[in-house]
Amino acid sequence: MQLESLLIFLSTLAVTSASPLQRRSCSIGNGTTTTQPGVPAPSTSTSVTTKITYTLPSDGGPTPLTSPGNATLKHIAIGHGIQNYTCTAAGATASSIGALAVLWEITDLYPGSGDDAMSSAAWTVFPPKVLRTTALPFNISVSSSVAATTNTSAPFLFPAPVELTVDGLAAPLSFLGHHYFDEQNVPTFDLPAAITTSTSELFKGKKDQGVAAPADADPGLDDTGAVDWLRLSDKGGSEGISLVYRVLTAGGGPSACTEAGQAESIPYTAMYWFY
Repeated sequence: MQLESLLIFLSTLAVTSASPLQRRSCSIGNGTTTTQPGVPAPSTSTSVTTKITYTLPSDGGPTPLTSPGNATLKHIAIGHGIQNYTCTAAGATASSIGALAVLWEITDLYPGSGDDAMSSAAWTVFPPKVLRTTALPFNISVSSSVAATTNTSAPFLFPAPVELTVDGLAAPLSFLGHHYFDEQNVPTFDLPAAITTSTSELFKGKKDQGVAAPADADPGLDDTGAVDWLRLSDKGGSEGISLVYRVLTAGGGPSACTEAGQAESIPYTAMYWFY
C-alpha cells in the first residue's frame, strides 16, 4: 500500500475496540488460564554461569514453523499494536494491509534465565496479559498531538519511546523498537542503536511460513481470533537481524466483511523472536 494512502488510513481510522486507551481487567480468553505447548519448564538454577537454552515456542500442530537451527538469538520482544485490514466486498475475506506495533525487550524474563525470569505459565500468557491490561502504545486518531515526538526513522507518527509498565513485573520493560510496513508494504522492524546496542538493527522481512494460532489462543478484545504464527526471513536490506518469528499471538484477527471498502484496525499482541 502506498505511504500516502496508509498515512491517511492511519490518521482517520478509529480502532475498533471500545475505549482502546483504557486499562482492562485481566481475563484470558474465556476467563480461564490458557496453556500453549512448546514452552520449557524453568531451570532450577539461576546461576549466572548456567548456559540458558532458549527454546522457540511450538504451536503443537503437525507442521510447526521450521526451527532457527544454529542461528543466534538476539532478542525476545513483546509487541503491542494493531493489525490493519480492508474488504473488497461484503462477505469477502478481509485483506491484511499491514500492522503497527511497539516492541519491548523481554529476553531476561524467559523462564529459567535468572532472578527476574517468569514462570513458564506466566510467560505463556504474557501476550494476552499485555493486550488486556495495558493501553495501546499510540493513538492513531490524534496524529497532530504526537507529531512533535515522532520517531523520524519510521514513516508513522509513533510517540516518543517509553518503557512499558506491566502489573506484576518488578521493573518496567525497556523499549526495543517499532514494527511497521514500509512504502513497498514490506514488514519492517526498526531497533534503534541509541536504545538497544551500539549497533542499529533493522529487519526487512518476507513471510516464509505461517501456521494458525492454537485453538486456545486468546481471541482478542473483539473476539476476532488470534493472528497466525509466522516465520520471516530477510528480504534484503536488513542489518544485524536475519530471521524473525511471531509466536504466542493474542487477538489481531479480522472481523467479517460487511461491505466493500470496509477498513479496520484490530489490537493484538505477540512475542517476536529475533535472530
